[in-house]
Amino acid sequence: MSRGHDELTTASVLKRDLHWETYVTARLISERDLQLIRRYDKRGNQVQTSLLEEEGPAYTEAFLTVLRQVSKEEVVQYILALLDDMITVDPARAQFFHEQSEKHLANLPDPYSVFLRLLGRTDWFSQSKACKLLTAVFESRPEKEQAEAHGATANGASSSQPIPAANEEVQSSLSQFIEFLCKQLRQPAHPSRSVPSALHSLACLLREPGVRMLFHRANGLQLLAPLLRQQSASGAHNHQLMYEACLAVWQLTFYQPAAEAMQGAGMVAGLVETARTATKEKVLRMALLAISNLAKNPKVDVAADLVESGLPRIVATRKQQSYDDEDMAAALDFLEGKMKEDIKLLSSFEKYRKEVLSGSLDWSPMHTAEAFWKENVEKFEEKDFQTLRVLLKILEGSRDSRTLAVGCHDLGHFITFHAHGRQIVSDLRGKELVMRLMMHPDQEVQKQALLCVQKIMLARDKLEFMNAH
Repeated sequence: MSRGHDELTTASVLKRDLHWETYVTARLISERDLQLIRRYDKRGNQVQTSLLEEEGPAYTEAFLTVLRQVSKEEVVQYILALLDDMITVDPARAQFFHEQSEKHLANLPDPYSVFLRLLGRTDWFSQSKACKLLTAVFESRPEKEQAEAHGATANGASSSQPIPAANEEVQSSLSQFIEFLCKQLRQPAHPSRSVPSALHSLACLLREPGVRMLFHRANGLQLLAPLLRQQSASGAHNHQLMYEACLAVWQLTFYQPAAEAMQGAGMVAGLVETARTATKEKVLRMALLAISNLAKNPKVDVAADLVESGLPRIVATRKQQSYDDEDMAAALDFLEGKMKEDIKLLSSFEKYRKEVLSGSLDWSPMHTAEAFWKENVEKFEEKDFQTLRVLLKILEGSRDSRTLAVGCHDLGHFITFHAHGRQIVSDLRGKELVMRLMMHPDQEVQKQALLCVQKIMLARDKLEFMNAH
């Protein structure tokens, strides 16, 4: 991608003076095209508005003809700048691309094929303007509702009725455009501008259920989760990019196959991290709405992921702040109640006791959620510390690395949250068992054993200080 024109703007390109007669002589454009271009070019906004109100489709046809017939970079950029300026002043003018003038051409330029071809230009200005204009063309197409009726519905079901031939061509163009946008997320043509440009287009187009289906089929979902994580981790937030990424995800939560795929795509952690780090209210709002949709979906089990990602604490912190947006306040209230229910469901001590008695342990909110340990740590005293004694037996005899790692982790939590945890574990020879596991060949077991030993060795006041920080 040539970036020699990075400094180009629509205004700077429109200052050029072009010799349109040359292209009439070369029979690339007609006399009629020339007359329309001369009448419109270099005029003020009021004059251009008046001309478009009279014959908007005619001017659009002339501009598209130039783009179809002429390949010279300065000309292509100029016409794209004219069209960009036209729809920026009034987005409703995109409708002109779908209307025929009174003296319409026999060979009418097809806006889809014209702009799709321009996406392959090597200069960023042309590619970005073509992307923006093509988005506007798809958004304004009159057959959009008809296409939705024949395509995927919001819940992922598909119509069995055949798509009309004309719509089929448009759907093919739309599919190509979605593939292009996914490619920009995967391999950006421009290092800093391709991803924001692609996300903006997607945020607009994903309002359509049919586009959600196309994007999901193009494996686009796997491209959004890393964006959220990278932006949240970097600290240097691009607020508009994060907003449009969350907006795209929120829209995809209404498409059932995409919603169900989000759990395995790492989307939950990305959304929760965005909710934690967002400094702009609109970003936080979209992240919370997307999380709420997933949490409400009966076919998507994200309860454990949300708890393990720290959402309960984030919601509690955010609720202490003041927000005017009713949707966001409602989302926070819903998530607060949902997290309490989920923690209670996921973290019942009886469920934990049964897992320990089974001799096999696995990571879940029962092991990682502080709320579980604060609420249930005294229940370890029941039946002469039966559950704790079995846990120590597991650490002594199990050969399963994950079970040993989780067991060391749990023992550390018991020490942290029980008033006499250090002494009780030491009296039951827990210290020796865990120190032996520090030499285990599995790194995760070593890590959890080391953390547990540190908690055994630390005085309670220092342990409380460490946990607070």
